[in-house]
Formats: sequence, structure tokens, C-alpha cells
Amino acid sequence: MNFSGFVVQLLNGLAGASSLFLVAAGLSLIFGVTRIVNFAHGSFFMVGIYVAYSLVANLGGSIGFWPSLLLAAVAVGVLGALVEVLLLRRIYRAPELFQLLATFALGLVIKDAVLWYWGPEELLGPRAPGLSGSVSILGRQFPSYDLFLIVAGPVVLGLLWLLLTKTRWGTLVRAATQDREMVSALGVNQAWLFTAVFALGALLAGLGGALQLPREPANLEMDLNIIGAAFVVVVVGGMGSIPGAYVAALLIAELKAICIWLGLVEIAGISISFSKLTLVVEFLVMAVVLVARPWGLFGRPQAPSRHAGLAEQPLRRPDRLYNYALVGLLAVLALVPTLAAQSPYVTVLLIDLLVAVLFAASLHFIMGPAGMHSFGHAAYFGLGAYGAALLVRGLNLPMEVALVVAPALAALGAFVYGWFCVRLSGVYLAMLTLAFAQITWAICYQWDTFTGGSNGLTGVWPSEWLADRKMYYYLTLSLVAGAVLLMHRMLYSPFGYAMRAARDSVLRSDAIGINVKRLQWVAFVLAGTFAGLAGALYAFSKGSISPESLHVGKSIDGLVMVLLGGVQTLVGPVVGAVTFTWLHDTVARNTDYWRAMLGAIILILVLLFPQGIAGFIKQVLTRLRGEKEGQS
Repeated sequence: MNFSGFVVQLLNGLAGASSLFLVAAGLSLIFGVTRIVNFAHGSFFMVGIYVAYSLVANLGGSIGFWPSLLLAAVAVGVLGALVEVLLLRRIYRAPELFQLLATFALGLVIKDAVLWYWGPEELLGPRAPGLSGSVSILGRQFPSYDLFLIVAGPVVLGLLWLLLTKTRWGTLVRAATQDREMVSALGVNQAWLFTAVFALGALLAGLGGALQLPREPANLEMDLNIIGAAFVVVVVGGMGSIPGAYVAALLIAELKAICIWLGLVEIAGISISFSKLTLVVEFLVMAVVLVARPWGLFGRPQAPSRHAGLAEQPLRRPDRLYNYALVGLLAVLALVPTLAAQSPYVTVLLIDLLVAVLFAASLHFIMGPAGMHSFGHAAYFGLGAYGAALLVRGLNLPMEVALVVAPALAALGAFVYGWFCVRLSGVYLAMLTLAFAQITWAICYQWDTFTGGSNGLTGVWPSEWLADRKMYYYLTLSLVAGAVLLMHRMLYSPFGYAMRAARDSVLRSDAIGINVKRLQWVAFVLAGTFAGLAGALYAFSKGSISPESLHVGKSIDGLVMVLLGGVQTLVGPVVGAVTFTWLHDTVARNTDYWRAMLGAIILILVLLFPQGIAGFIKQVLTRLRGEKEGQS
């Protein structure tokens, strides 16, 4: 560690902040006006660098390097406009989380489209003309192109400030950020305003990707690598705040640079690797900011949307037909291993389906009846899985004991994290759950001596009497069925009614004496417990566990399951988990472009059934029942 190295790392941080700001600014604009949590925004960033590569290679000699980068950004902006007009405009009045599901599916389609056209190999672009060398700073060489990026960030910030404050269109955008329905009531064409904002946001993401061409090769992982950091920047800076996005990008990028500069430091005889903190520093910052200032550094409380979807009807107790169907389903599931004795894979797939059902049902427990949206539910699934593995391997406890203790460990994690999370609501609560989940993932990923690090833990097998896959299936079926039925029973208890009351009206619930925060905290812990049980069952079914079980991708899978089935029905998570897991398994085994096919299927389902598959079936049955009663 020396001063010159410190200065160079700070400059690296400034260059990284500019790149991150371009993506986050577009994401902040889109969310501020349309209220869409756009998971496909990272895909626009990725498309930007790929299109820039092709344009520079084919047109660089005629129109030049820099015009090619700008043209690539414009092309991505046009793509964004098409996406908004052809897809998102159809689902603006759907619940906001279904819009998230649609953008997630769109990201899958775009990723495979890029794979099909450009191939799986990394593509390294040429150096920027005139900026291919380096300059000496305090005796160290620093890339000239990075100096250009340091200037580019503030320039774009200034141009956006002029656009948003000195033009009529910018005034409308700022007004829509505060209350978009009021803007529409004043006669503004809301549809085209949304299209223009989405196109500008996509253009900024595409520009951010294009400007990365001289710095790093284009690859298929860029979308996921950037979207998490961009969401963090937007939330830390404040939803809809462009200056906030720049300050947050600067803060996070510089903290990462300082961690790299510190490297391995010995404090009181203990060696601490600050460089490893780069995996999680942005989520630590987000957690601290959201706990201290829930609306971000420069944000304001968002006006509630008047189009958050249809009002939920009160839950009705299952009728006799429902109970008969449930008994019949359990009977069929009990017979499947015997009927499919010649196909052992069917039993393995059914175990995966049952684990997915329990995981999705535990997430639905807080998302539907409690109204708490979580983007980090995989944390408790992973804590249960790692808890079971460590208890069996480290303490040599029997598998039966581990199955009891592991969910309690997940409940402990939910107890700690939930205390902070239930103090927030909406997207801020969701992002705080994501922050805690990513912190947990980073610990498991890097603690080699305890969790096995990136390699995970192996040799986590069930007891001898469960060595037969059929016996383990029956154990899984019993535990999953019992846990799901227990959750359903809770929802029809006074506790469940109080949860739904708190979801529908916090003020009225407080007025009649319900301690809303404590109630939500208890629900959070219960959901974490059931997710931990699902994780423990998963660990013993696979014989191993890895950090991927805690990653954000696992949490997104859970969200997709719940939303695909339907948030407003109790059988929704079951239907969604079975549909998504089965589709993922079937499509992945039959095509190389399984993401595109899976994403297209999810998009079709979202457009056809905006209330989820189970929600649509429920609407049809309710309508038929009403027609029968009318005829009688």
C-alpha cells in the first residue's frame, strides 16, 4: 500500500462509477416514471456492447469508431422503444410484480438471441483511436481511455440535468416521477411519454455497454453482472433521482477501489482480506442506507400507484370439491414411484418438484397474504441447506436431527434479517431482502474453511433407511404436504386474518390494536423456517450443496414460481412451482436455446393470464359458478 497506488485505484473507481452510472441512470428513469422493476435492463447493456462490436468491425472504417458506438446506443434505444410498445404497454395495469416477471422472461429471450447471433465466445473489440495508450500518474501508468470515461460520466449527468430541467419534456418526466396518474389527468399522452422514457433508459444502458468495448470483451454474463449493481445504485441514490444515481455509483465504485487497494490487512493478529469484500460491498452499502434512510440518499417516498392490479378478494375456505381433489392428488403422488418403477428419473424429478413447491409456498406466505415482497428468499433456503450439511458433516449428527435443526437455523437468519426488513415496504423492502441474501451468499462463497467456499460441501447423504430413492421421495412428500397444509391452516387462523388485514390497511390494523410490524416479523420468520426445510430436503436429495443455492438467481426462480401460479390464490405457488420446474427441466433437455423458449413461454403465460395460471382458473370457475347460481 502506497499513495500512488491509492490515487490510481481511486481513478479506477471514478472510471467504473461512470460506466455504472450510465446503466443506473436509465434504470432510475424507467422506474421513476413507469414503476417497472426492469430486470431486462442488464440485457440492453449487453446488447449495446455486442452491437458496438459488430458496427465497429463493419462500419468503423467508413463512419469511424466513435459514431459506431453512438449508433449502437441508438439501436438499443430503438429496441427499448419496441419492447415498450409491443410488450410492456399491454401489461401496465397488471400488478407491478407481473411486469417484473415479464422483463425477467424478456431477459432470457434476449440472452439466447445474442447467443444465437454472436455465438458463445468472448469478443474483444479494438482500442479506442487516440486513447489506446496510457499516461503516467505519480510514476504509475493509467489507461487514457479510463480518463475519458471519468469525464464522460459527469458530461452525461449534465446533459440529463439540462434535458430534465430545461425542457417541457423533462418537466413532464419529473412530474410523472411524482404522480404519473395526475400527469395523465392533465391531458398528457401518457403512453408516448412512457415509450420515450423507456427508449432513453435503454439508450443509456446501450451507451454504457458500447463504451465498455475497449475495456473488456463482450460476453453472455454481462447482463447479470451489471443488473444487480445497477439496482443497488438506483436504490441507494433514490428511485428516480439521476444525481442520486451518480453519487451512489461514485460511492460504491470508490469503496470497491479502496478495498482492492487495501488488499490483505492484518489487524490484531487477524488477517482480513478486504479485496474479497468487493463481491458484497455494494449490498452492505445498500443495507446500511435503507435501514438509515429508507428512500435512498436523494429519494422521496413514492406516490402509491392507482393501477396496482385488481383488489384481492377475501380468501374463502376450501370447499368439498377442493378437498376431494387434494386427497386424490396426494393418492396419485403416493402411487407414482410404483407406477414409474421402470423410470427412476421420474422419482428424482418429483423430489425436485416437491422441494420447489415448498420453497415457492414459503415465499408466497409472505408475498400474498402478508404483502411483503422478497427478492432474497434464497437466503433462508441456503441457510437450511448449509445448516443440514454442516450438522451432518461437521458435528456428525444423524440426518433426522439435521432435518429438525436446519430449519431452526434458517429461522434464526430470518429472525435477524426480518427485524430490519419489516420496517420497510414495497420495492425498498424487496431490495433490502436482496442485500441480506447477497451478503449471506458472499460469506458462504468465500469462507473456504467452513462452508467449502465456491466448491461447496459434498457427501451430504440421507440415513441408510432412506438410501432408496423411493423412500426418500415418501419422506419428502410427507414433509412438504404437511408443511404446505400447515401454512394454509395458519392463513385461516386469527394470525392469518390479521396478516391480511395488515396487508390491506396498516392504519386500520393499528387502530384496532394489531401490532403490524411484530406480526410481519413473525410471518417473516415462519416463511424462513419453511424455506429452510426445503433447503435441507434439497441438500440431502442431491448429496451436496453449493453457494448457488443462496444466489439471487434462486430467489428469482422463487419469484417466477409464485407469480406464474398467481399471488392471489393459495394453490398458485404449487401450480407455479410445478409449471416452472417442469418447463425448465423439459426445455433445457431438448434445446440449446432453452432460455429463449422458457422466456417466450413465460411471456405468453403473463400476457394470457395476468393473474397467474391458478388465478385465471379460479376466475373461470367463479364465473361458471355465478352463471349456475343465476340460472337456478
